[in-house]
Amino acid sequence: MSDWEVHAVKYADRNARTRADSFIFDDNHDAPHPMDYFMWVLRRGAEVILVDTGYDSNEAAARGRPIRLDPVASLAPLGVRPEDISQVIVTHLHYDHAGGLHLFPNATLHIQAAEMAYATGPCMCHDTLRMPFTADHICEAIKRLYSGKVIFHDGDAQVAEGVTVHCIGGHSRGLQAVRVRTSAGWLVLASDAAHFYENLILRKPFPIVVDLENMLTGFDTLERLATSRDLIIPGHDPKVTQFYPQGIADHIWRLDLGPISKVTL
Repeated sequence: MSDWEVHAVKYADRNARTRADSFIFDDNHDAPHPMDYFMWVLRRGAEVILVDTGYDSNEAAARGRPIRLDPVASLAPLGVRPEDISQVIVTHLHYDHAGGLHLFPNATLHIQAAEMAYATGPCMCHDTLRMPFTADHICEAIKRLYSGKVIFHDGDAQVAEGVTVHCIGGHSRGLQAVRVRTSAGWLVLASDAAHFYENLILRKPFPIVVDLENMLTGFDTLERLATSRDLIIPGHDPKVTQFYPQGIADHIWRLDLGPISKVTL
């Protein structure tokens, strides 16, 4: 079978952040540290798989975190129409990854069973753990379940030939990374198993975490899954837009051809 194209689609950014928002025990905690928000499109011929869905303008207003592009509009340059998406890999159910589920009504969702249990279980009694979730997004996932459009995975699983998911945990109980076969080698969409290259390379944990040990061992898993560290794509690092070539629009980057320069901090 042929390799997959992988496109990173940026729909939002948040620049009023500091390093304390990104790293535990950082010495330079008050220095600025911006964050980008992405979805990812996997394409092979007529096959299209969407990885995560972003969040919409209503969620942006509720959280005071504006988006630059509606998720549906951001996909348009790739010729992707929301009604044509039949499969969505949900890396986890936090608002910025599952906030657009309702925008893709025909999609079957691929979710780790541990993530659904976490997002609907007793951990959500704690404000701190519940904060990154939004009830309407979880309800949408449950409605999709009751309409027969959820496939649960328990650990490692194949979604399509050349596309596998791998439960990492740490940041969220059922967080999964996505491994994709490309012309450059095995590429890993880390999602929030590594928000930034620095989380991964220096083994510096992100502050939103349910299981710190799983987060730390997850860095090793990411490196084991990828052909090289340069083919691990953090979930929110603006450096992705520097290391990888521009795609067919100014908010899209092509990942499957490999980086245009070696990944460095």
